Amino acid sequence: MNTQEIPAADPAAVERIVTAALAEDAPWGDLTSTALISAEAHGTAQLTAREAGVFCGSQVLEAAFRATSAETRVALRVRDGEAFDAGAVLAEISGPSRAILTAERVALNLAQRLSGIATVTAAFVAETRGTSARITDTRKTTPGLRILERHAVRCGGGFNHRFSLSDAVMAKDNHLALLGTGEELSRALRRARAQLPHTVHFEVEVDRLDQIEAVLAGGADTVLLDNFIPAQLSRAVELIGGRALTEASGNVRLDTVAAIAATGVDLISAGALTHSVRALDLGLDMADTR
Repeated sequence: MNTQEIPAADPAAVERIVTAALAEDAPWGDLTSTALISAEAHGTAQLTAREAGVFCGSQVLEAAFRATSAETRVALRVRDGEAFDAGAVLAEISGPSRAILTAERVALNLAQRLSGIATVTAAFVAETRGTSARITDTRKTTPGLRILERHAVRCGGGFNHRFSLSDAVMAKDNHLALLGTGEELSRALRRARAQLPHTVHFEVEVDRLDQIEAVLAGGADTVLLDNFIPAQLSRAVELIGGRALTEASGNVRLDTVAAIAATGVDLISAGALTHSVRALDLGLDMADTR
């Protein structure tokens, strides 16, 4: 289980996402439930794990089911960040049957995806245990779901990178291609840094060892080491010598992350946590209360 404190996602943002998803899924109501189920019917449903994993989704479950009826109650059996086994009951939902059925797919879609992210993140974190490296996410998130997916990374024991382009300077290869090399690059970075408030973090990407000194001379707070093999990462950590944080990125997979962490880098950013994760298999089963 993830033991670090996990801040909740912004409730207003969660509500906006869920509201938009429900409007997409039931723009004029749920025709099937309206035709088949009495408006007076009340029932219960259990959210059950069909495979083991790490849970994330308490906020989206509550928001989705309560959006279709204020009478609906969600009783969580696990907390965000908690590991569970196949067959575990994760939550029990009670209330008007039509409302539960209408919210079912949106609630499941979101909880399955977020739990998938939390589960994969926990696996990456486990591979780096015993090192000082932090596993972090990237901006390779599903458009519109970033705030939820970042929360899921935290539930899996990972950490968050910058939220958006507005949060920090991160000069990547396409920026540097327009700035020159060597001293010319250092001067360009220093000019940029001089324009920024002192609170803004300044990160610069390199893809070769011989770029590191120019980037440090330009005032980088973090050096992003892109697509370095472990031997190069170890050498880069040695060259930087604590003058900046080190971040490894590129070719970060579950079968490579342990070797990357062992090089001594401070951060390991992995797009795989969010961009291609498989949704966890969770099911919602209604109980017959006739």
